[in-house]
Amino acid sequence: MKKLLITLLALAFFVGCKQDKKETELTTENTKTESLKVFMFDGGTVQVNTLEIFSQGDLYKGKSKTFADMIFVVQHPKGNLLWDAGLGEGLIGQKPFTTPNGAFTVSRKQGIDEQLKQIGLTTKDFKYIALSHTHFDHSGSANKFVDATWLVQQKEYDFVTIEEENTDNHNAIKALKNIKKLNGDFDVFGDGKVIIKSMPGHTAGHQVLFLDLEQEGPLLLSGDLYHFEENRSGGVVPSFNFSVKETITSMSTFETFAEEKGARVIIQHSLKDYNSLNHAPEPIQ
Repeated sequence: MKKLLITLLALAFFVGCKQDKKETELTTENTKTESLKVFMFDGGTVQVNTLEIFSQGDLYKGKSKTFADMIFVVQHPKGNLLWDAGLGEGLIGQKPFTTPNGAFTVSRKQGIDEQLKQIGLTTKDFKYIALSHTHFDHSGSANKFVDATWLVQQKEYDFVTIEEENTDNHNAIKALKNIKKLNGDFDVFGDGKVIIKSMPGHTAGHQVLFLDLEQEGPLLLSGDLYHFEENRSGGVVPSFNFSVKETITSMSTFETFAEEKGARVIIQHSLKDYNSLNHAPEPIQ
């Protein structure tokens, strides 16, 4: 009887250890499955024909430059977030369009639906949508995300919804009815992994996005605080910004935060940065 009891206890110990190992493996596997993922999509191309408007003087006079237009999908265990929405989808299948003032020639090859399909998502699968700001090259696909909550700074919302002054920009977001108005920084999922940072100046309620990725490391998506590398290195403020003073303050805040976090900065209109990132269906990390 004593030998039988010892055998049964040993067996119970073995089974218990094996079960603990399985639970540990399952926990580890779940952690891997639920890690933050970020995908980059193509929101179109902006050919800037009069680059001098991207300074307060004639710094870039006589120059032109091609801009990328990035869209980001953030997959978090608590939900999906779309960051920026590219150029208008009416451009798809059309010849490049030049704005009446001749400043920009814009084009777009792919809509948001077909790009989301590459990673098994639809526009209905998003908890949140956030735009760095409401200019035409960042809001093109926004109206398709009617089921998502729009995360927008109060000042940006107030500005863009003055229809008589901002008809085109307002039309690009008018279908968004679930709205959370922000007054400063916002930790989207409450764990420090995805943080909207208020950086006004380019527009009244301009914002940038911080992402804490496990493998890639911290990333900062610039919105239009900077448009290209020389803008950043020289602290150059475009002529059409809402506030020069606020832009300069935001640039200083941004650089301090980037240094503190050791974050890699992605300038969202930079072709160099666009080409350096994995494109969907591969995640950035």
